[in-house]
Amino acid sequence: MRIAIIGQQAFGKSVFEAFLARGDEVAGVFCAPEKPGARPDPLRQAAEAANIRVLQLPSLKTPEAEQALRALDVDLAVMAYVLQFAPQSFVNIPRHGTIQYHPSLLPLHRGPSSINWPLILGSKQTGLTIFRPTDGLDEGPILLQKTVTIGPDDTVGSVYFDHLFPLGVAAMLEAADLVVAGRHTEIPQDESIASYEGWCRDAETEINWHSSVQAVYNLIRGCIPAPGAWTTVHGRKVRILEARKHIARRFADVAGKPGEITSIGTESLVVATQGGSVEVLKVRVEGGEKSSAAAFCTAFGLVTGSRLNVPAAPLAAAHAPGIAPKEPARQAAHETKVPEPA
Repeated sequence: MRIAIIGQQAFGKSVFEAFLARGDEVAGVFCAPEKPGARPDPLRQAAEAANIRVLQLPSLKTPEAEQALRALDVDLAVMAYVLQFAPQSFVNIPRHGTIQYHPSLLPLHRGPSSINWPLILGSKQTGLTIFRPTDGLDEGPILLQKTVTIGPDDTVGSVYFDHLFPLGVAAMLEAADLVVAGRHTEIPQDESIASYEGWCRDAETEINWHSSVQAVYNLIRGCIPAPGAWTTVHGRKVRILEARKHIARRFADVAGKPGEITSIGTESLVVATQGGSVEVLKVRVEGGEKSSAAAFCTAFGLVTGSRLNVPAAPLAAAHAPGIAPKEPARQAAHETKVPEPA
């Protein structure tokens, strides 16, 4: 089949390469323009290396975008990790229309952070959907779905990279074959069970240590590796990158008040919360590098009995290796989407 790929980053690149590898003809690739200073888009690089035409348009809503897609004369357009809005006047141009990937079991978890929210909300399963894009956000009819079990200690990273990413690439090929062969069905989404969540960003990911241990743990693992659930120490944001939960079975097992550090080990620290505690193993201080929780405690002068989410105060004089803040100009912006494996 002759197709156009619309996408970006590692997922878009993998979908592009999968179609090429089995002998399909990719007539052109649409990528969003790269921001100044951003890493090169892997999809754009792969397309250019394969001598495939690349179109980096600031919008897909323009006559220019429609004319470009029409000129490619494709059987199908494939949307693989697309953040630009694509109107019906654009997606209906190919002979068999357009298909799109979304990393949730639509109509659940419509929206831009659909991988994070199932874990944060404590769901035991998620999945992916290949659907027809419409002008409503993630609201088009369903072509194909795959279900993924969420384990009790899964993170966004493990769910995405181990399951949703590879299954999504294969599902795009499967759905494309069904559509072009005319063997597909289009199932309207059930609005009675639909849900939408917005971006999972800092405002949504601050840890409330007075919440239940399960709720705190779900928030943490639902933000690993990005955007990183966070707390504060001396007014500095500290993102938790690795943790374990410990449920209190008896009153005698309860130690400390919510947010209090109840113990510090050689590699970790333990924080009390409602119904148990969270053992923190890896952290990143805002503007600094990833470090062990124990090194973080040393750098900030934290001891057993110290509280998290405390107001700003003078820092410890010395910083452990990897804790010292970077120059302000070098601070990395925390993105809400799952980092691509590139």
